[in-house]
Amino acid sequence: MSFIKSEYMLFVAIATALFFVFFKDLLLGDLENVVHVSIAFVVIFVTMLASSFNVVRHADELAIKLGEPYGTLILTLSVITIEVIAISAVMLTGEDNPTLGRDMMFSVIMITLNGLVGLSLLAGGIKHIQQEYNLQGVNSFIALIFPLAILGLILPNYTLSTEYGTLSPLQTYFLIFATIGLYFIFLMMQSLRHKNFFVLVDEKEEHHKESKHSLLYHVVMLIAYLLPIVLLSKKLAIIVNHFISSIGAPPAIGGLLVAILVLSPEGMSAIKAALDNKLQRAINISMGSALATISLTIPAILIIGLVTGEKIILGLNGVDSVLLVLTLFMSVINFSSGKSNIIQGLIHLMLFVLYMLLIFD
Repeated sequence: MSFIKSEYMLFVAIATALFFVFFKDLLLGDLENVVHVSIAFVVIFVTMLASSFNVVRHADELAIKLGEPYGTLILTLSVITIEVIAISAVMLTGEDNPTLGRDMMFSVIMITLNGLVGLSLLAGGIKHIQQEYNLQGVNSFIALIFPLAILGLILPNYTLSTEYGTLSPLQTYFLIFATIGLYFIFLMMQSLRHKNFFVLVDEKEEHHKESKHSLLYHVVMLIAYLLPIVLLSKKLAIIVNHFISSIGAPPAIGGLLVAILVLSPEGMSAIKAALDNKLQRAINISMGSALATISLTIPAILIIGLVTGEKIILGLNGVDSVLLVLTLFMSVINFSSGKSNIIQGLIHLMLFVLYMLLIFD
């Protein structure tokens, strides 16, 4: 009874997922029925969002047991798994749209580096005036985010062997292995050789109530909550793709929905950490999500293109390229002193609002 009480959402989520799997034609057979589709979308979205929050809950329990930076690392990898699943489902379900994966990934990056970082810095700055973080850790994140973002999202516009925004097969394989390889090495550095880069020694140790469940229990439950997300992601993708194509909405809207779904629980963790004067954890979450998105989503998109034989356009358009470069440069400037303040958060939020405006203009 205690298990059912604490994990009832797992049973609800799995039941909902199986219902949509076995009665897909009944529930999603008539996509022109706005009321019908809207109800289905809300049910799927809320179920996936609730499952995401429970994934984060068990990741947080693992964080307490394992300590930093392992806890944040588990949280980031759990959330990025949901992101890759959702983006891949939308790409595989929709009509041939070579920019869809790129636009969705770019949405997540902008929301992470500008929205999430901006809110964390602003919230922490308002409450604590000035906060400190480990400069070596932030520099490690940026040192990898900067070149991988440029190589993956801007360089394809300037290669000569293929058409604008695309990569040749050789370049594709290089980018896949380079991004995955560098991220794997980074994880080794973060969890083994230089894990002190990602903690702040001066922060007071926060005492948590120890979970009565074992490490294995939380690992199993974390994976269990991912299952309904996997099953429902394709159903969500059907509705999102229909919505984008039927009203001619920009593909970035799909990315925005995926980002809200994926980043809501993680974003709340980051902002709460900043309010608790744990800015280092907030930075680990936000920067870690941005890096994982670039390092794992780019290979996923390219592999889908190789398997399906569809054209994949990775290169951003001119406006988005400027916004990405500006975001990267402001990240370098704002995270150069080891201390944060309100104005840094406001700058990132300004860029986030600009991104939102450009989606519809």
